[in-house]
Amino acid sequence: MTNANLLPTPEKWPHLLLPAASAELAAGAAAGAGAANPADLDAAVKAGAFAGLTEAIRGMTAGEIVAALARSELRGRGGAGFPTSEKWRACALAQADRHYVVVHAYQADPAVFTDRVLLERNPFAVLEGAAIAAVAVSASEIVVAIRAEATAAIAVLEAAIAAAEHAGYLGEDVLGSGREIHVEVKPLQGAYMLGEETVLLKGIEGKRGQPEQQPPYPTTRGLYGRPTLVHNPQTLAVIPGIITGGPGTHSAAGSAHGQGTVLVQISGSVANPGLAEVPLGTPLGEIVALAGGVPAPHTLKALLVGGPSGGILPPDAEKIAYQFEALEAAGAHMGSGSIVVIDERSCLVDLASVLTRFCADQACGKTIPCRIGLRRLAEIGARICEGQPRDDEIVRLTDLSADIVASRLCDHEGRSTLPLLSIVRYFRDELDAHILRSTCPAGICHPMATSRPGAVS
Repeated sequence: MTNANLLPTPEKWPHLLLPAASAELAAGAAAGAGAANPADLDAAVKAGAFAGLTEAIRGMTAGEIVAALARSELRGRGGAGFPTSEKWRACALAQADRHYVVVHAYQADPAVFTDRVLLERNPFAVLEGAAIAAVAVSASEIVVAIRAEATAAIAVLEAAIAAAEHAGYLGEDVLGSGREIHVEVKPLQGAYMLGEETVLLKGIEGKRGQPEQQPPYPTTRGLYGRPTLVHNPQTLAVIPGIITGGPGTHSAAGSAHGQGTVLVQISGSVANPGLAEVPLGTPLGEIVALAGGVPAPHTLKALLVGGPSGGILPPDAEKIAYQFEALEAAGAHMGSGSIVVIDERSCLVDLASVLTRFCADQACGKTIPCRIGLRRLAEIGARICEGQPRDDEIVRLTDLSADIVASRLCDHEGRSTLPLLSIVRYFRDELDAHILRSTCPAGICHPMATSRPGAVS
């Protein structure tokens, strides 16, 4: 199992994704110690597993399933927050000889394992949600795309699938309905770009990992050219509860701009790094507090929200709600659910430069903004850290970023501009110290002083 430190949360917070793990914490058990076998189907069924699938197959039409999702206002947890019901409706209406459901469990961000923990600890919820999706869009095949090195999650998934097939919840004749729903676990090896859904679909097909122009969207032309639902495991895991408990069980948690809960991983300069299930709309400060905050004598300097292509936000960002629109407005995004806490010992200019170089290195290079634009952006960051910026470097940085965003093919290009743009927006004093005085306030960079017009000695 992934060595995940599950953080205790307030009693009033709901647990829609990891209820069993939350019960362990409430009982004072060590995370993972003495935990029940997650692939134990009998125990899962006693706890309510596959009741949603049973109701969906025996008592609901496809239209009624989609309508229930619409009332719940469920939005995808893959980062973009697109309404789930609209995706399902578009896929169901697309005419084809076959439809697919893809569970996007690859989780491309380095060192982030929220989805992996969900699959290891609550696999039946994800499988049942995917099966309900298959019923709604008339799909007979589900593909779980996951990192090849996630061996523990793969083992749990395969055991859970075998148990569900043996019991008739998956396989040739699901619940005696005559409907086929087969699940394949597809381990993938690749780069950061597999986080983009059209690249993931190509990876499943064994093709070169480069994104496709959208539209057409995967809901109309996806895996093997057929209509495909692509969903994050967290999106699928809450669907059974929506079917059995009604849309209100989901919409009651969260905020007006995002109902339900999400798994968030808090790391960096905190007393107790770990993972927590958080209602959408929770202020960033409350989430960081779950991990014990910044240990004394150090102080909070910034929050990196959204992974390598996320935004670096100032200390007062603790007030910002952790939900789609609020983070986008602040210059960040939810990404895969990562918050990195940064204290005063770090150089934010150096951090933004390193993140930009990582994004440039991981880019597939299909378009000029991707292949050349991100590389030039990384070079700007490197020049600033090395004390060799050119005249009007900030103008060059912001103009190039605007061009990349305006001409991007996929979100990777546009979001890769966020780290450096965050520094321009929130930490201009630290940036000016590097550019105008060839000094690094944090003592991390060792820029070489150069003679330039307008330089301040």
